[in-house]
Amino acid sequence: MISKRDLIVSTVTAVLTLGVVGLAQTRKPLMRSSVFEWSGIEVKQTKTGARRDFFDSPTATLDRFESHVTTINAGETPHPPHQHPEEELIVVKEGTIEAMQNGVTRRVGPGSMIFEASNELHGLRNVGQTPATYYVIKWFSPGAAKTSVAAKE
Repeated sequence: MISKRDLIVSTVTAVLTLGVVGLAQTRKPLMRSSVFEWSGIEVKQTKTGARRDFFDSPTATLDRFESHVTTINAGETPHPPHQHPEEELIVVKEGTIEAMQNGVTRRVGPGSMIFEASNELHGLRNVGQTPATYYVIKWFSPGAAKTSVAAKE
């Protein structure tokens, strides 16, 4: 005869098994050596310009590796200053960008690089007269904090 305890144990085991299987099936495959051609990337219009999403996948050494290209119109900012646990590297392709990091702002132009450290307040604004375009490369390291530290007021 099946006891109430046996029924509960088997139900919990089945639910956990289905959860693990579901998680394994939704995980993206590891990104391998790849080439991403500019002309093959869809351009998505935004309220402040445009965005091209190049990749967003785990790799052999990273939980997640993501890159996109943002174009922001003159005088615009893609979003308010923010912070996040992952680090990112920004490479300015064209235009003039004002980079704010922890309350300090600097102007940079084509070929400049901006490093945004983990959980530090940062933001960008196009201060030029033409659209500004920049590459964003973000990596999510194994074991890194998964949540942002609250912004300092």
